[in-house]
Amino acid sequence: MRGTYGPDQPYTELAARALKLWTKYERRWKRQFLHRTGVLWMVSSREDEYERGSIDVLRQAKIKFHELSAAEMKKRWQQVNFDDVRWGIFESECGYLDARASCQAVVDAFVATGGVYRQLAVLADGLENTPLRELKLSDGSRLKADVYVFACGPWLAKLFPETLGKVIHATKQDVFFFGPPAGDSRFCDSSLPVWGDHGKRFFYGIPGGDRRGFKVADDTRGSEFDPTNGERVITPAALKRVREYVAYRFPAMKNAPLIESRVCQYEQTADSHFVLDRHPRMENVWLLGGGSGHGFKHGPALGEVIAELVLGDDVTRDVWRLARFGKKSETQGTQRNTG
Repeated sequence: MRGTYGPDQPYTELAARALKLWTKYERRWKRQFLHRTGVLWMVSSREDEYERGSIDVLRQAKIKFHELSAAEMKKRWQQVNFDDVRWGIFESECGYLDARASCQAVVDAFVATGGVYRQLAVLADGLENTPLRELKLSDGSRLKADVYVFACGPWLAKLFPETLGKVIHATKQDVFFFGPPAGDSRFCDSSLPVWGDHGKRFFYGIPGGDRRGFKVADDTRGSEFDPTNGERVITPAALKRVREYVAYRFPAMKNAPLIESRVCQYEQTADSHFVLDRHPRMENVWLLGGGSGHGFKHGPALGEVIAELVLGDDVTRDVWRLARFGKKSETQGTQRNTG
């Protein structure tokens, strides 16, 4: 959960709203979802327009941050090797989210207020035949509604191949969890913030908590991935690359045991921006996707946005409209929208 997204984008403002809403729901449900460890963005690349462009946007959104020199970072986090880091941004009120627990809490609250939750698959056959009057479900039942909202992550393009097949692509992303040295608390979330490292490649991670090890991942986009049938097995090359990075940036973690690995996926558009728009041929169908690895943290704020759109009280942003993909010049972007 962070607000550093570069210049000229809507995500810092969206993150600021989401931060307020995460706090609101934590108080309402008396549960913690956001662990406010702070987020440290390390700049080791000479090309720092992305970070420089974030400063004014963070300030405008009123997200608390500190611009730190390499010397200041070395003094504060001595367990990190900052030798090639030039400067950094530290967002003190941000951190990491418990995604699964958050999703379950939303379901519980929805059901408690009279909502009906059904865990079924929507059959894609005929889904783009207009008009959409009902959904065929995997148990043989059908669902009728006035308006349908599809927010299906990496499966969205599979459900709407005619509209989104060339717009949203799922990629394989390997994630690793290492075990810190026994009795060494320097790599736990009480001593280290969430971090991102913008160098030749972009690595990011989450310090070890009560339930998981020290998370590290390479944000470089992986190969095309089928979220339904893809084998969730990490590659040796990815593990080797991450181990080499960990040994350099966190010297005491060199040769730390790999205690868990996961294969996740990003689902991303060509310009890295979300899709939040009506289906071009169906007025009663809304599509929400392209969240890459960073859509979830904006969830409470995006929920507000889509609710207002469905109720007809607002219009979607141009940057999220499907029409933008009609112009080739607008489908090339460098926005870093990671987890």
